[in-house]
Amino acid sequence: MKRLSRTAASAAAFFALAGLPALAQSVISAHSGLIHYAEGRVLLDGKQVEVKITAFPEIKVNMELRTEDGRVEVLLNPGVFLRMGENTAIRMVSNKLSDSQVEFLSGSAVVESSGDLAQKDDSVTILYKSAAVHLRKKGIYRFDSEPAQLRVFSGEAEVESASNVLIVRTGKMLALEGAVAVEKFNAKEGDDLNRWSQRRAEYISMANISAAKYVKDSGSTWNSSGWYFNPYFGMFTFIPGSGMFYSPYGYRYYAPGTVGRVYYQPPVYQGSGYGSGYGYGSGPGYATAAPTSSGYSGVMSSAPAHSSSGASTGAMSSGGGAISAPSGHAGGHSR
Repeated sequence: MKRLSRTAASAAAFFALAGLPALAQSVISAHSGLIHYAEGRVLLDGKQVEVKITAFPEIKVNMELRTEDGRVEVLLNPGVFLRMGENTAIRMVSNKLSDSQVEFLSGSAVVESSGDLAQKDDSVTILYKSAAVHLRKKGIYRFDSEPAQLRVFSGEAEVESASNVLIVRTGKMLALEGAVAVEKFNAKEGDDLNRWSQRRAEYISMANISAAKYVKDSGSTWNSSGWYFNPYFGMFTFIPGSGMFYSPYGYRYYAPGTVGRVYYQPPVYQGSGYGSGYGYGSGPGYATAAPTSSGYSGVMSSAPAHSSSGASTGAMSSGGGAISAPSGHAGGHSR
């Protein structure tokens, strides 16, 4: 079998199948910092960002990405998404896929990581003034500048400052200036940015299943986690190297080797008597997934009702589920 890398070769074949131009080089980057989605007014080094199906802008080292009345999603390491709210700014310090470093300048941002980042060759660090936040586990991390703080909705982060090193785990928050101790917060409360981040995670999960099936059907090998462009959805999705596991929001990602279980309908035993035995009855012999909030149904996009083991990678959701507005707060408008 031919070997499929997680870079340009993967998209080239998919574009050919879809009848689209094989422009893999223009949409696949060997670096982190690909601008995946933008809405409203988003500026890269002062110029308006335009995301097209054949052209995804890249944030190069020392470039500044800023939102005004808009939002933007950036791909970092495979499985790691940086989502910026309105009036937010970042600067790219290192765009290596194995060592992403982003300086958080102002505003509000959410980082979603669908895998652990403790390995030396797979790290993500968010810098804010004198603090360096190293993301260590799969989770959802919220950064704000007013007040300057980190909130860990799920996961674990190591915060290094000039005076000390602190570990911030699920349900804990830390002031990013002069912090000496972590505090608790309600991880079930959120705002427009949190809810938008969760919706984006759902869409990307939906794009995973057809992408993983294409890789499987093409006869190519896929032996490491990576980004893969799905032209039918017009977006990248994340494909794990093996098995199936949940994102921190609770959505499923399938590897090519396990995606077949979504399509396979097992035979239903019809009981004794004439015509008994295994066959395909009026419905499958297992519980089907409920429709999603966006109207889609399917195993790949529905969050689990409860945590259970069985994912090949051993990664399970530690903080999945919907994020609600704070009690006594309308939550504002939702986009």
